[in-house]
Amino acid sequence: MTYSELSSTNGEAQTIVDTAVRTLTPHELTPGKYYAFNTPDGIERVDLTGDQYKNAPTRKAGMTTVRDADSFLAYYGKHGDGDSEVYADAERLTVTAVLDANTGDAARWQGHRLQLALRTTEAWKQWIERDGKLMGQEQFAEFLEDHLPELLEPNAATMLEIAQSIQGVAKAEFQSGTRLATGERKLAYVETVTAKAGQKGELVIPETFVVGVIPFEGSEGYQLTARLRYRINGGPLQLGYKLERPADTLRTAFGDVVNLIAGDIEAPVLNGTPA
Repeated sequence: MTYSELSSTNGEAQTIVDTAVRTLTPHELTPGKYYAFNTPDGIERVDLTGDQYKNAPTRKAGMTTVRDADSFLAYYGKHGDGDSEVYADAERLTVTAVLDANTGDAARWQGHRLQLALRTTEAWKQWIERDGKLMGQEQFAEFLEDHLPELLEPNAATMLEIAQSIQGVAKAEFQSGTRLATGERKLAYVETVTAKAGQKGELVIPETFVVGVIPFEGSEGYQLTARLRYRINGGPLQLGYKLERPADTLRTAFGDVVNLIAGDIEAPVLNGTPA
């Protein structure tokens, strides 16, 4: 038999084999098994061991993010166990639970996690954004009016009067500022509006005031003292405030959240982040 005849015969045989393979009756495979088959094109592998082929996953996995301590405790109470680990990171403002952490005797997957990622409130962001920055009279007065619910001492009604007084002399030329025995500031001005040009007056404003702000969504409120800042350049008055240690207040608020969680779970809260 010549080479060409042999090649032709082999080709016909392969065609017969391929046809036979394609016409075989399919067989049902069992989920959870791994199969390998010889085919005309080589070994074909079928992996049916994945969770998608089972009625339920082999293990719990994934990261769940919550925004307040109550939600953290609710999820932890459902999925945590005696070997779960909890970590608090004050820099990132997060509390992370490794629900399937390693036990003392055996390794576990450590793939089922819960994280409390605290978010600061809009009110907190706005007070921090303006902290230490001077504003024009009208801008400062509008800021006070927008935040009346957070003004504690003097109370909101008094601060509203102060805001309105500031707006009322927005066209005045301020010339001096003195500190009164009461701790308030007296600012002297001369009206520059045409109808009142040359008319002198005084504006009395508190040197400090106290605000109550909720740092994190779902947390308690905290008091901060703000010191009044002003600048007189022989013209329009600029006003602002400087909060006393807002970073310390934020750390205290975070610590209180961590203590709330620690008081409701058996696992110790570790300082740091999990691997």
